Amino acid sequence: MAVATFRSGRLPLFHHPQLPNKAAAAAGCSRRSGVGLKKLNGRSKSRALLLFAQNSQPSQTQEQDRFSSRFQSSIENLPQLVEDIVRTSISTGPRGALRLAQGIQAFVGVGGEWLADVSRSTNTSTRIPSELQLGLLSPLYLRKLFERMGATYIKLGQFVASAPTLFPPEYVEEFQKCFDRAPAVPYEDIQRILLQELGRPIDSIYEYIDPTPIASASIAQVHGARLRGSQDDVVIKVLKPGIEDILVADLNFIYVVARILEFLNPELSRTSLVGIVKDIRESMLEEVDFNKEAANIESFRRYLEAMGLTRQATAPRVYNHCSTRRVLTMERLYGVPLTDLDTISSLVSSPENSLITALNVWFGSLLACESFHADVHAGNLWLLRDGRIGFLDFGIVGRISPKTWAAMEVFLASIATEEYESMAAALIEMGATNKDVDAKAFARDLEKIFSSIQELDTEIVVATARGTNTNATAVSANVIVDERQMNALFLDVVRVSESYGLRFPREFALLMKQLLYFDRYTRLLAPNLNMLQDQRISIVSNRRSNYRDNFK
Repeated sequence: MAVATFRSGRLPLFHHPQLPNKAAAAAGCSRRSGVGLKKLNGRSKSRALLLFAQNSQPSQTQEQDRFSSRFQSSIENLPQLVEDIVRTSISTGPRGALRLAQGIQAFVGVGGEWLADVSRSTNTSTRIPSELQLGLLSPLYLRKLFERMGATYIKLGQFVASAPTLFPPEYVEEFQKCFDRAPAVPYEDIQRILLQELGRPIDSIYEYIDPTPIASASIAQVHGARLRGSQDDVVIKVLKPGIEDILVADLNFIYVVARILEFLNPELSRTSLVGIVKDIRESMLEEVDFNKEAANIESFRRYLEAMGLTRQATAPRVYNHCSTRRVLTMERLYGVPLTDLDTISSLVSSPENSLITALNVWFGSLLACESFHADVHAGNLWLLRDGRIGFLDFGIVGRISPKTWAAMEVFLASIATEEYESMAAALIEMGATNKDVDAKAFARDLEKIFSSIQELDTEIVVATARGTNTNATAVSANVIVDERQMNALFLDVVRVSESYGLRFPREFALLMKQLLYFDRYTRLLAPNLNMLQDQRISIVSNRRSNYRDNFK
């Protein structure tokens, strides 16, 4: 095998900025305050102490009033908290005890790893490294704990990784490593679920099922099959046994903890902690309801038909007569991910045109479809044998209002044109805030970020291998990008926005995540393509004039 590495010379869509150092500003504040810079004599000390005592008394009274107000509010909210806990506990049932035991086992295991690491670090150094000081709450060990806890927490970790608007950047970066992988369930268990769900003999529906799974994730397992009668090739997605019970128990526990934390510390209600947990619970429970995924697929297929795009793209047909809440039978699509250069070049004459088609179909779905595909990684976005783009796995979808998308369009257009006041106005339109935002100052801060953009250290690795029995040479490629660099610009924009009191909807993070995926495909398939300005792509640059006036 031969491997060649090429460094990309094109400026990418997203870059790693260097934020200005604010230490000098902080030092300036200290100098301006003038506190503690002058040595006091004895008489001055006495007067200062008297003045301090006089001024501190009202402050203590105000603090007592605030405490009384909080205590009264807590007493009033206590019945609702107890009712929520009782109702949630009843819905969890005895499965909660089993998950508690499994949780303790996972906690002990990761705790043992942490203690061993602390012991090793103390043998080589007098100081405990900062990543060990937080214990199991540090990003590294919390991620390990989530992976040991199984399906729910793996999905929760992926939610953290995809929601930089909600979580600290060090956790977002660490949870990028939280992969959705799991050992396969024995085929006998899959057969038992199929028989239970479909209510009739398996061989009366399927002529053949491959006992070796195509894929096995934390929640579901996929097998290839052929339908009896029509002889259609299909894939069967089966919910793993016991997953629903685990999800309900785990999500109910997380909800109760969030409710208690908000009760004990009302300040947390400002972060909408319970609201975030509810959103996570709703999203994850939707993902294990295959009836909803089937509805998402059918909605996307209707969008393709209505827009006359069926010759350019497709999604798998759903076979409703052999699909249920826990079993999803779909048309089997044959193709390759958008990272397989060798096969893509043999299927189409212009990989760039195929990428443009994928972009136009996806961007069009944002408003013309009931929901948009919110997980377009290479495993879910294929070039099919017939040259069409195939969209797979609609377990994760997003919904966006026309108002939010209009603001998003202006934001993306502003990146391309470097119009920072429009960018600031668009972000203010998208973000929720309860205070007035200084748009001009916000624009200046955004300009500081984008003006210091540095090119991502991107490498395209091309590997070639000659077949053993033939002279054919296979070529594959992949884009190697530092995930931290890919997310750095987005995180900095979010961080600066939050300093102005802005809070973005989760859809903003979902959209940005998909744009990062498409940016990777652009580097690989069309390195000279500018996704934001090319007139062949129906995105912001050729329609932004319709919206720009609304944000000035």
